[in-house]
Amino acid sequence: MDLGLRLETQQKLVMTQELRQAIEILQLSTQELAAMVEQQFLENPVLEMDLNTHNEEASVPEGQKNDFTAEDIGELDEYLKAGMRTNSPIMHSDKQSFERYASRQVSLQEHLQFQLDLCQADSRQHAIGQYIIGCIDDKGYLCMEIDEIAQALGETAAMIYDVLVIIQSFDPEGVGARNLQECLQLQARQKGLYQGLVKSIIDQHLGDLAAAKFRYIADRLNCTPHEVQKAVDLIRTFNPKPGLAYGGEVAGYITPDVTVERVDQEYVILINDSMIPRLMINPSYRQAARLPDHEVKKYIESKVNAAVWLLKSVEQRRSTLLRVTEAIIELQRSFFDHGRQALRPLIMKTVADRLGVHESTVSRAVANKYMDTPHGLISMRAFFSSSINSSSGEEVAAGTIKQEIKALIQQEDSSSPLSDQAVSELLKRQGITISRRTVTKYREELGIAASSKRKRY
Repeated sequence: MDLGLRLETQQKLVMTQELRQAIEILQLSTQELAAMVEQQFLENPVLEMDLNTHNEEASVPEGQKNDFTAEDIGELDEYLKAGMRTNSPIMHSDKQSFERYASRQVSLQEHLQFQLDLCQADSRQHAIGQYIIGCIDDKGYLCMEIDEIAQALGETAAMIYDVLVIIQSFDPEGVGARNLQECLQLQARQKGLYQGLVKSIIDQHLGDLAAAKFRYIADRLNCTPHEVQKAVDLIRTFNPKPGLAYGGEVAGYITPDVTVERVDQEYVILINDSMIPRLMINPSYRQAARLPDHEVKKYIESKVNAAVWLLKSVEQRRSTLLRVTEAIIELQRSFFDHGRQALRPLIMKTVADRLGVHESTVSRAVANKYMDTPHGLISMRAFFSSSINSSSGEEVAAGTIKQEIKALIQQEDSSSPLSDQAVSELLKRQGITISRRTVTKYREELGIAASSKRKRY
């Protein structure tokens, strides 16, 4: 061992900040990319909107295409913050989306408060009711004990319970319950079904009901499994989470990143980037190299370089997405011609080798993206699936096998449902060799219960 200085050269990969940004942009969806580009436009002073590419009808004087005043920049800033305006030249159409006028859903607490204001309660009960409503979670359950509420308000537990009973009579049925059993009991009472087997099953055999032990319940309650089945069917009409019907945000909608349309016998690819703002570098900043102030010159050069890299990354994303889509159409032509049942097995490495890129690039290109096809909207990742060899040596996609399993279970005799082993044997007769464990895995992914829980008496 010795101590000394050595000079050596080595090669290694270093991921720069620009490369990180390019990778991030590649895996962004259209909506996320639009938000990111707008944010970069606000932060980088050398970027400006290219209005000519957004609306052919927008009239821009010849001498003002690249000469922005402070007032123009302020209007653009206001547009990006406030959203589309009817008189904005950046809009693609004069038609407004109905989503702008979608009303906000009433929350569960607001719905209960409205009913509390209408009921005949004195000021004391009203104050307690408001506190109880504030302790009800989004699922409709009371998340505090009566004794805790009584201690917090300085009231008796009996008074709190009386007000809770009033709230439990409100809509939706079952609201204000302290557990699942009480929630089902409240709904059964309000529907006039809290009697006989329904009452006994809810009070005594709720755990056995979850395990589908109908014969055991029938033996305990001295009835037939068929009678238990009828009572369970009624109980399953109750809502275990009544509060979820209220509140929440306005439903979001998926915007396809790629649209594939069939024209004659060919498929045309349209990259949906119309909502992404078109940016350009202000020509006036090209004179930054002549500035005498070194600090200002350095700052402007850094901003110009960042803007150039952003524009290149966005264009590279578009090019990569187009190439990946072309490869998918070529390799999954049967899907585009005949539908989902003709989806073929495909792995990302096949597409990567065809395009001459790394497999991770294909993975990022299809991440968080959707394709609008002649057979509906589909996630781009859905085109990639594992395969199982049939008896004839032909590969069958996992998605196709799942559909076969679902079809077999839908056609089964409910009094004698198919076990996973029976499904495996039926698939083998169709030429698809698959183990029982794989059938169980695919059945669980489809959200289908086991045969013991599907049986009806």
